Amino acid sequence: MPATAAEHHTNGSASVPRTSTDGGTNGTSTPTTGQSLPTQSWSTSDSTIAQDGDRDAQLQYLTDQLKVENRIKEGAENLLQMPLTDALRSEVELELATARQKIQSIQRSMEAFTGRGVRKRSNETTGGGKRKFTGQPLIPPTNWKEEGAERDDFRSAMHQANSAVKALLLLSRQHSHSHSNSSVSSPSTSPSTSTLPNPATATEAELNRARIETMNKLIGILQRNLRVRYELDVAEVVHAVLPSLADKATKQARATAYRLIRHSLVDTHSVRRLGEQDLDWYMVKSLSRDNKHTVEKEQVIKLIRAIVEIGSERHPTHSAIGSGNVPLSDAVMRALIAVAEYPEDPFKPICVQTLTEILLIDIELMARTGGIRVLLHALAEGPLEMAPLLAAAFLHIIDSPRTRAYLHPGTDLEIALTGITDAYGKGSEHTERIKGCARIVSSMLRTWSGLMYCCINDKAAIRVVVDCLRIPSLETREVILDMFFDLLNIKPPEWHRAFIDGRRLTMYRRSRTSAELQPADIPQRPQDTLKLTDQYIALLILVFTKAGLLDALTSMFEESSVGSALSRKATLLMAEVLQKANQVLPLSIAAKIQALPRVFSLASDYNDNEHRIVGSSALSSIDSFNRHRARLQPANVRGDSRPRANSVEESVRRGQRAVEQDKLKMKMQMDDKTFQANLLDTQVMLTKDHAKWSFDTLQDLVEGPLHNPKRMEEAIKVSRYIKKLMSFFHPFAHRFSDLPKSKPNQRWVRLGCLLLDALMASSDGIRFLQEDEFLGQLVKGFAQLDPFNPTPTSDPIFSKKRMQETLTYGYFEMLGTLSKRKEGIELMEKCKVFTAFYHLSELRGREDLITGIIENLDYTIDGHSRVVLSKAMTSSHKHIRLYVTTHLGSLIRGSQVAHAWMLKLLLTQLYDPALEVRELAVRFLEEACESTDVLQMVVEMQPTLDHLGEVGHPLLLKFMSTPTGFRFLYAAEYIEREMELWFHERNLHYVVHIEVFLAKAFSENGSEEEDDMLAFDGIVPPHFYGVMAKTDLGCEVLQEKGHFAEFAHFIRRHGLESEDRDLILKLKSVLWAVGNIGATERGLPFFEEEEIIPAILEIAEQSLVLSVRGTCFFVLGLISSTPQGAEILGDYHWEATLSPLGLPTGLCVPLDVDQFVSIPPWDCVASEALDDSRLTPPESEEETEVMTAIYNLANTVIANAASRSLTKMKSKPEYRHIFSSPSMFYRALHTISTQKYRMPVRRYIFDLFNIELDADVVRGLSECAISLRAPQIAQEVVQPSPVQEQPEVPPQPVSPTPPTPPPPQARPRQQRETAQFRPRPVRHHVSESDDEESDVEEKEVTAKKRRAPVMSLRPKSRIIGFN
Repeated sequence: MPATAAEHHTNGSASVPRTSTDGGTNGTSTPTTGQSLPTQSWSTSDSTIAQDGDRDAQLQYLTDQLKVENRIKEGAENLLQMPLTDALRSEVELELATARQKIQSIQRSMEAFTGRGVRKRSNETTGGGKRKFTGQPLIPPTNWKEEGAERDDFRSAMHQANSAVKALLLLSRQHSHSHSNSSVSSPSTSPSTSTLPNPATATEAELNRARIETMNKLIGILQRNLRVRYELDVAEVVHAVLPSLADKATKQARATAYRLIRHSLVDTHSVRRLGEQDLDWYMVKSLSRDNKHTVEKEQVIKLIRAIVEIGSERHPTHSAIGSGNVPLSDAVMRALIAVAEYPEDPFKPICVQTLTEILLIDIELMARTGGIRVLLHALAEGPLEMAPLLAAAFLHIIDSPRTRAYLHPGTDLEIALTGITDAYGKGSEHTERIKGCARIVSSMLRTWSGLMYCCINDKAAIRVVVDCLRIPSLETREVILDMFFDLLNIKPPEWHRAFIDGRRLTMYRRSRTSAELQPADIPQRPQDTLKLTDQYIALLILVFTKAGLLDALTSMFEESSVGSALSRKATLLMAEVLQKANQVLPLSIAAKIQALPRVFSLASDYNDNEHRIVGSSALSSIDSFNRHRARLQPANVRGDSRPRANSVEESVRRGQRAVEQDKLKMKMQMDDKTFQANLLDTQVMLTKDHAKWSFDTLQDLVEGPLHNPKRMEEAIKVSRYIKKLMSFFHPFAHRFSDLPKSKPNQRWVRLGCLLLDALMASSDGIRFLQEDEFLGQLVKGFAQLDPFNPTPTSDPIFSKKRMQETLTYGYFEMLGTLSKRKEGIELMEKCKVFTAFYHLSELRGREDLITGIIENLDYTIDGHSRVVLSKAMTSSHKHIRLYVTTHLGSLIRGSQVAHAWMLKLLLTQLYDPALEVRELAVRFLEEACESTDVLQMVVEMQPTLDHLGEVGHPLLLKFMSTPTGFRFLYAAEYIEREMELWFHERNLHYVVHIEVFLAKAFSENGSEEEDDMLAFDGIVPPHFYGVMAKTDLGCEVLQEKGHFAEFAHFIRRHGLESEDRDLILKLKSVLWAVGNIGATERGLPFFEEEEIIPAILEIAEQSLVLSVRGTCFFVLGLISSTPQGAEILGDYHWEATLSPLGLPTGLCVPLDVDQFVSIPPWDCVASEALDDSRLTPPESEEETEVMTAIYNLANTVIANAASRSLTKMKSKPEYRHIFSSPSMFYRALHTISTQKYRMPVRRYIFDLFNIELDADVVRGLSECAISLRAPQIAQEVVQPSPVQEQPEVPPQPVSPTPPTPPPPQARPRQQRETAQFRPRPVRHHVSESDDEESDVEEKEVTAKKRRAPVMSLRPKSRIIGFN
């Protein structure tokens, strides 16, 4: 049996071999036990071994130890080569250093032995045999040890943990002296017992130090060994640390104790066990301490967060939102709320965040303890960075009818608007506050719950914000205008600043289109497709116009007839709203908005000149804006750069082309004399200095006459002009190739390309190129880069530096010009240029050459160019494969017709080892497959896409949309497999995917998440059922399976579900599936057969879950995307938006918006419940006076008088005993745990009593909780509450104090229900239906309200201290 850690430590003087426990641990896994083992000095080993007689055995023992330490060293070195966290790396390095030291020490000891006993050992051969024999059997145990290292590691860690717990128990002063004696007599019980101070004689400071040290050791063990946490009993740990939590202990001791408790929590069971301990009052006291005790408060807040995180029952099956259970008592909750409410507390933000988390899990607890009120105030006044989090939490609460019942409709959440509504008279310093508030309002109005909540009471909240625009003296109105721009997703044009400044708009020209500016590396969607976000914006415009936005903007014009920057910004907003309305709303609704009755009435008011000026200038501004916008809009919205034949510019383009052709003809028909003169004028024949050449004449010659074969022959043979010109471009001439890379010099590259083009146009030119050294020198230049070149060059022509700094890069453009013609390719083949390219593609670190080749080669002619491209696509470097795939994608996008060879190459990239390359290839294929010809071609190639997993899913859905592709996939059993997956799982994933997108699209920083947005840019992502319905065969399969009928049945049955979150999610998924089927013309017969549209409309207008209504809104938009669907919805008063050609756009809005956005009114159930566990009245008049004064501290008006009176009472002898009485202390604690007290008052109440918390006091408080409880008969009213009429739900209070128990002798003491973290049993008993349960809860609340309290908690009319 291997020695444990404790034995190593306590028996340091004995010769216990340190077996391979460390070796197993440190060599194979994270160093745990090895770390906690005390370092055993090898001098001890020396003395031990020296005392022993058998030198051979001693030497063998040292050899074994050396093996073990070497194994540790090797293991640590191997571990360091792996990716480790910083903390783990430092631990392993420490172990490695220790192992090296021990190896040196053992080697020194062995040298000493061999030196002393060499002669003796050489004579005794039997000793050698013995040594060999004793050495062999040691190997198997070592192996066994390594295999079971983990098991023994846990054992030793568990032993250390238990020892530490025992040590903590021994350190308690309350233990009898016999305990201290036993601790002295049995030192083997704890690893640190030998150093423990004697509790009977040690000072408090020594004990605190020892406790902290032991607790830290135990925390270290728990951090390193997760399994030990599960084995350790939390109750034992709490019992051991209770002395450290007492007031006598230091703040460090209390902090360490809380930290230890936190580390011992692992699951709900451990949290439940913690709840059975008396910890509440310690935590309440710690939270009430001042800022000097931040170390302690931090740990207690971390403990509370751990309890919430680990112990909360979040989503019981088929439960409603917010119906979880957080195992915190009311006492602790109120203490936490007091911290969150106190502005000067450094822990306020984290407490607010914790309360927000609790709100989402257990709203009932928050409502009962007053946490909701605190969070609402934090939303209005708190730090701006917390506001989005709080707003999101409350919006989640509003979505469900069960949880929104805890808020007062029309008052609670409107507190978020105070930053805007209270801005009047606050000046410009309030701007930041308003901006923060505007962001919150914007985020609220971008969710279904927020929008519909703000439409309560005839859109009161929205009207308030809109009406702020009417206040003339409000300086911060621009922020509100910006908020509307942001909400309606309006991106003002580049020239809007000139419009706002009042400058004329005539100087602006059409900007270059986005298609020209953007690199073609990422597939772009057609921009004119309307999106899901557009449908929501259509609804927002309807709501805002009904709330009077356009009227408010008109009143801004009326403020001054001259016009200001602000009024012009209002005009801009109005113009943009009208433009947007025209785009996203049906014509009948948009026309009413476009009418602008008030503006026109102002413009036609001939009685008031100022009104007429204001109205007419507003109308002319809007007209000017629209005309200017139409003029400057990019001509090709779709992003394809093909000029239209029927456009206005076509005649101009035709004229330009005719002029260019005439010029070219004139140049080619040059007479001999002029031609010779031009040759001489270029100066090429006279000087080699290119700077003296006449470039323009040279360019005219190359572009014109030299394209004439006769002139070219003359220039080559007669005057040798071309030879001289061509020598300038030879790489080794170092003329062209040495020119610096600059913009002016780029014309020489263009000239070289033109010259090669002219040479290729005639047979003489081709013959000249064959004989010229130009291509040969290029190939030699490439050969210089060959790593196996026998004569390496110091400065090769195509070095990386020259490619970056000189015109050398231009040679690739020239070769590209050659590759455009068949003759050029043949020439390059003869000169072995392509062979050089193949070699270059294998060079390491020369990506610049590969990109240069790929970018410039022309691929229209089948041959080596395409082979080079395909070779680069299989490069060993991922970034090159990415670049080449992108280039191929841009080639496909740029070609007018689909080329099979390009698609084949792109399909090969689907099998690339790198995921990024596969994703990029899928993206380009998806874009290419928008064209039916390309899709048909790809489907006929029948690529295998199973290996792509989720990445290839959109592509397979594309294939499914064609009859050929559907049959191919049906034969491969893909359809059957996917259909089952979608029916059971993927429908739900689709909902999550689409809702996450909408949240991101509407969030403040949605634009930053470009990668995510690319995956889904607002157009509804393809849905399996929707794609199935696109083909006749798909509809047949759908009909056979009967899935649509099941969907329709589910919608009818669960359409108005408002409680069960699982059913609600499934309902949304079914609605999206049905909507996608309805978005196809073949899918509509399913709707007619099942008559499902009325059911969807009923959900859209009556569902109590607001996000479900939103889903229906989008689904109806999908149904309206076919002409028949739009027609059917028109019969139900939902009108579809049509394009100018009369085709549906997939947007649809209700004619009666108010009915769609209205929420049924509700009564708020959440008042801070008075605690129903009342106490018996105080026994004496003095006690009553003290308690009355403590109650009065809760009232801020009379709190000062009450505190003065308490101070006076404490100084009087007759009252003094009260402030040392445990029962009165309990009454005070009970009061602050059931009522709202601010943090300074809570602190004051604790300081008032001369009682220090410790285990005995807490035990006394638990007894007071039982003895002071008012009898059950006194607590009941004549009519019993409905809860008690149900025998299966025993009446149990919801307060932090325990219920009235049976007599003490009737049950054991440890079963007393003084649990702090007690779950509330009422919520565990589920009645037959959720409705019945909510009825019972409501009746219970009303019954509680009727009870007459035994002891009034209202302030007395006679206030102590005012006698």
